[in-house]
Amino acid sequence: MHNHYCSQCGHEALPQTINGYKRSVCTGNTCGHVDWHNPTPVVAAIIRYQGQVLLVHNTEWPPKMLGLVSGFLEHGEHPDEAVKREIKEETHLDTHRLEFIGHYPFPQQNQILMVYAASCDGTIVLNEELDRYKLLDAEQLIPWEFGTGPAVKDWLARHASS
Repeated sequence: MHNHYCSQCGHEALPQTINGYKRSVCTGNTCGHVDWHNPTPVVAAIIRYQGQVLLVHNTEWPPKMLGLVSGFLEHGEHPDEAVKREIKEETHLDTHRLEFIGHYPFPQQNQILMVYAASCDGTIVLNEELDRYKLLDAEQLIPWEFGTGPAVKDWLARHASS
């Protein structure tokens, strides 16, 4: 991805190859800023609730799409705490057990996903980002091909063997 203008000073930025990667480099005489296009850290949770898996629909997603509770890692926040915070903010559920599943690149969104399995309880109350949810038995869960789907696939493989 090429940014046409420098995010630091506003001068024109041109693509240059640095260490084998295309980067946007500022043309300003005193700036020289390089946009490394680093991925954004995101946490996500496979939520176990009352013996089932909770999937949610974000209001900005296509109508039939369901997925995991997810959100951005805040500056200085530990990923374990971030995923608990996101679960609480988006579903009002309390997390009482957390297991790290893995980290997954999501290049389509320029993100790195840190995915957890979370056991939660309480009463589901969705925030303004979500408009519905669905509970499924783990055996009904079919992993999708992108984003958090590979983590769901890995979790299901572990779940089947336990």
